[in-house]
Amino acid sequence: MPAGASYKVIVADDHPLFREALGLALDRALGGVSVVEASTMDELERVSREHEDADLAMLDLHMPGVQGFSALVYLRAHHPGLPVCVISANDNPLVIQRALDHGAAAFIQKSAPVGEIRAALQAVLAGDLWQPPGLDPLGAGAPADELEVAERIGELTPQQFRVLMMVTEGLLNKQIAFELAISEATVKAHMTAIFRKLAVSNRTQAVLVARRLAVDAPEQSSREFSA
Repeated sequence: MPAGASYKVIVADDHPLFREALGLALDRALGGVSVVEASTMDELERVSREHEDADLAMLDLHMPGVQGFSALVYLRAHHPGLPVCVISANDNPLVIQRALDHGAAAFIQKSAPVGEIRAALQAVLAGDLWQPPGLDPLGAGAPADELEVAERIGELTPQQFRVLMMVTEGLLNKQIAFELAISEATVKAHMTAIFRKLAVSNRTQAVLVARRLAVDAPEQSSREFSA
């Protein structure tokens, strides 16, 4: 990048103080950073669409409207050219490896010093992958059926993704229609498309499939619900 130019970074986290602190850390690590903030999945969808020129995204795993790795899966499916760095307080090596398996370019712990953040970001901006020093994933990561679920969810349109996340939160069709300012008939049409893309036949199965992307994924395999 030419001298004097700045990087544009999407920072997605639901804690304003952390977003501010991360913005300062990014500026110290990279110098000249333009930060675009998002505190919910809806905001992340909007800013990632409005800022296609962003150089990278910093993503927390826990935000309103998100089920586990679903936001990461969404960004990788709809913005494949945008490197995504997961930044989390979680230090479980299996969670870290699963994030990398789902397409994260880096996994940065929130307690990491600025020097480590700088090393991670420089690696990612150079087109490389980065993981915490000394990571021992124990030879395990995201199982094949979980990656299959991620691929299916990645096929959802942004609106279908919103509907699915609301279903996982327990909202009824009429509540989803109100929240999205659409008709119940439109919600039902989205549900039909979601069932088809996830290869399930009802809401309960769709929720169980989506929960395969939870950070602490349930033992239940989504393959039981495949068509």
